Amino acid sequence: MLKFKPMFLLLVVLSLVLAACGPSGGGGGEEGGGGAVTGDAARGKSLFEQTVIGPNSAPGCTTCHSLEPGVTLVGPSLADVATEAAEIIEKPDYTGEAKTVEEYLRESIMNPNAFAEEGFSTGVMYQNYAKDLSEQEIADLVAFLMTLK
Repeated sequence: MLKFKPMFLLLVVLSLVLAACGPSGGGGGEEGGGGAVTGDAARGKSLFEQTVIGPNSAPGCTTCHSLEPGVTLVGPSLADVATEAAEIIEKPDYTGEAKTVEEYLRESIMNPNAFAEEGFSTGVMYQNYAKDLSEQEIADLVAFLMTLK
């Protein structure tokens, strides 16, 4: 029978645990190349439909945004938000930093005042999603919003 020193066993177990957790050191999110978090549209839809989200019970997206065309709650309908975002960033007079639809939608969540839709005031949308939601949750929401065309 083989005998192992306790320190060796500890190192083996620790190595196995770290390998199972992946490159981020935690098992929470999916990561692609370069550390970017990969969003999941199904998880994003589930998150979108919650009335409160995040550790501080922030208002869920569905509290203020409808997915029905032309239906305004507190904020604009998001029925075809991916299509609208694409049209906005392709306009010649667009001055925002977002270069892709995904970046535009992410910035809209992280910094709600960055792109206020015409007819809606800045400062109304909850301002702390960047702090309250994980990178994975934001990526999941963006993945879901990308399906709304």
